[in-house]
Amino acid sequence: MRFFSILAAVALTVILAMSILARPQLAALFGGSEAEAAVGKMPAPDEESSTPEAAPEKRVKVLVRKVQGQEVDSAVILRGETEAARQVDVRSETSAIVTSEPLRKGTRVEAGDAMCVLDPGTRGAALEEARARLSEAQSRLPEAEARVEEARARLQEAEINQNAASRLGKDGFASQTRVAGADAATATAKAGVSSATSGLSAARSGIESATAAVATAEKEIERLVISAPFSGLLESDTAELGSLLQPGALCATVIQLDPIKLIGFVPETEVNRVKLGAQAAARLAAGGREVFGKVTFLSRSADAQTRTFRAEIEVPNTDLSIRDGQTVEIVIASAGVKAHLIPQSALTLNDEGDLGVRLVDAEAVVAFAPVGIMRDTASGVWVTGLPETADVIVVGQEYVTAGVTVAPTWEEVSQ
Repeated sequence: MRFFSILAAVALTVILAMSILARPQLAALFGGSEAEAAVGKMPAPDEESSTPEAAPEKRVKVLVRKVQGQEVDSAVILRGETEAARQVDVRSETSAIVTSEPLRKGTRVEAGDAMCVLDPGTRGAALEEARARLSEAQSRLPEAEARVEEARARLQEAEINQNAASRLGKDGFASQTRVAGADAATATAKAGVSSATSGLSAARSGIESATAAVATAEKEIERLVISAPFSGLLESDTAELGSLLQPGALCATVIQLDPIKLIGFVPETEVNRVKLGAQAAARLAAGGREVFGKVTFLSRSADAQTRTFRAEIEVPNTDLSIRDGQTVEIVIASAGVKAHLIPQSALTLNDEGDLGVRLVDAEAVVAFAPVGIMRDTASGVWVTGLPETADVIVVGQEYVTAGVTVAPTWEEVSQ
């Protein structure tokens, strides 16, 4: 039985092979006239290849939108944060114990308000001593001036006597001893003038020294009251009652929030579009509140790490609702540029990886045009770099390349 099964399989295989490989011979054997008729109707290979008419060219169908350039108000968009207009750590300049009750953080202080009051100790007595020394030095000044006048008078008298003795000596009416004595008296009078002048200078120096000592003592007393340098809010508690403050010890931190600054960093490619005084708007990340101000500072030096330039916008904050360090999205107004609104799906890449769109010309030939993205909106994306009027492929751009002729279908869109 197994032998007959194998024989049947071989026979079936031979029949199938002959039906495929020897189909014309079988057709001639079993139906010669019909096969010949069918073969007669088929064109010869040489005749088919010699047909002059070629198959019509098939073009890719694409959807094209005609877009017109428009003047669009451009803006530089940054992400940044708020920063206090002023923030300073107020520290002690002397050593003393705090004698005032502490002010709690969040308290509003005005410029000149006392925040920490220190124990004066013996500073008052030191001031009185310095003032007494000043009075003493001032009292010595008239005496020194009188001595100078007295010495000058004696010098004048000695010079007169010397002159008289010299003339009498020449005429033989005075001895040489008298002349020498007159010369010695004159020299002594000159020395007395020099001594009196030095005493006057010392008296004046004593007055200046005493005055400086008084000023030092008064300044030391002024340092006992640590005042707010400007109006603002306390960011920390002031020093606790009874604590000892050394020079440089912190009394409190004061922060000024009105006006407040918005800090952003402008990329190198956008820095030329930002001008001082330009209008700016910002949206706070917390709550979405919008605020408005002007650019007050643009750095002339780039950050070494990020190659960006610091920009500051000053914004009013009279209610102090904007805090230091909040995240904001900043929009800085810039000069308008020519741009086109196209669907975001129309953007594509060429073989070099450049972002752009594919256009068609009057002969329906495809060309690639690189573009720059200016702004993304809900209705499309604004791009730059296209001619005034551009025929942009919005559907099918991924199936064609530059130089290919297409079958465009036009879609008119009014911007």
